[in-house]
Amino acid sequence: MNSTPVASRSGPRPGPAVALGLVILCIEGYDLFILGAVGPSLLAHPDWDVTKSTLGLLGSLTALGMPLGSIAAGWAGDAFGRRLPMAVSLAWLSVCMLLSAVAGDLSLFAATRFLTGMGIGALIPLVTAYVSEAATPARHSLHVGTATTGLAIGGIITGVVGRTLLPAWDFRTLFLFGVVPLLLVPVVYRMVPAVAQDRQARTPLTDGPAADAPARDGNAGRLRRLLGPGYRRSTLLFWAATFSGLVIVYGASTWLPALMVDAGYDLGSSLEFSIAFNAGAVVGTVGAALIADRGALKTATLTGFGLAAVAMIVLSTPQPRPLLLLASAVAGFGALGTQALVNIFVAHSHPADLRGTALGFSLGVGRVGAIAGPSYLAAVTVLIDSSKAGFYAFVVPAVLGAVLIGLLRPGRRGTAAERPGTASKAPAAS
Repeated sequence: MNSTPVASRSGPRPGPAVALGLVILCIEGYDLFILGAVGPSLLAHPDWDVTKSTLGLLGSLTALGMPLGSIAAGWAGDAFGRRLPMAVSLAWLSVCMLLSAVAGDLSLFAATRFLTGMGIGALIPLVTAYVSEAATPARHSLHVGTATTGLAIGGIITGVVGRTLLPAWDFRTLFLFGVVPLLLVPVVYRMVPAVAQDRQARTPLTDGPAADAPARDGNAGRLRRLLGPGYRRSTLLFWAATFSGLVIVYGASTWLPALMVDAGYDLGSSLEFSIAFNAGAVVGTVGAALIADRGALKTATLTGFGLAAVAMIVLSTPQPRPLLLLASAVAGFGALGTQALVNIFVAHSHPADLRGTALGFSLGVGRVGAIAGPSYLAAVTVLIDSSKAGFYAFVVPAVLGAVLIGLLRPGRRGTAAERPGTASKAPAAS
């Protein structure tokens, strides 16, 4: 049990922490969705001979670096505080995006996307943990959810920039904007505390001694706690749910514009659907977070997965354009918004000394879904000769995610996810 309560004034203030987290994840969202925005331009490249399978491979290479970044950053954040790993990750991301912009051939471009994936994977658990520790307990989901909408806002910016500049400009120009994170490094050193602390002490209830192991046990000790009696069931379910969510997120980020082109829309129109997708994620995540703070985090997360499945089915059918844009927005919440809720659930269910590792391993193991997602969508679109196939491919992981979240059960005394305005007293699932 954490026996050292922390006064709220001793930690970072929620407002500035949410703002910084939102800006960082906005930049990360740009880097994440840029491959989807330039996908049609890559397919039309006169020299690189990019096919649909190649595009799926590029998306998977980006995702392949993410588990390494997530697990390493989650451990480093718990061991050394959030500040240093966050600053290093921002610098790493900037350099990799610059290398993508100057890549002269497809092989070098693919290598830079793998390295970029490591930076993307590192920042999400670090930012989520940092904002979670600054959040007011009664508004925990809202604060963390608002920060994580930065991913979707970054996707909107990518869509707007892509619609404005493509195909007239060389697609590699869009990667030059990725050097912006360098400007945030001094801001991180000024705002992010060196030591990770909760605004209010969290005292998780466990079913065995493993979860009471001290933080000094290091990464292996923290992993043993996650797989011990008090956290094992929820850990495995969170890993599997994150896998399902990231299949949707990274499949959509790579393939949505190309799928809309295959369905008969021009590039400009397909990017409008991508913008609607991300706008829906922003609005939906904030709305769902407000509901979650009223004691319905599990219900909101389960509903999000269900909405993703329904929205993709609607997008596969000929409908009036306004309805398709609305369905794209709902799909955005069901993908990005729902994964944000899963991350909030994980953060809400662990104390400060374990939170970074829990998020890092959840996202790290779940990144297998991010790796598989783009190639999974590519395989479906290649093997099944139908413009609807890619949309229906999203339904399977959405339904699976809903089932996995439904299997979570509350701890013996309930959780902060179910009782607003309180610190966690138990793991979210036992």
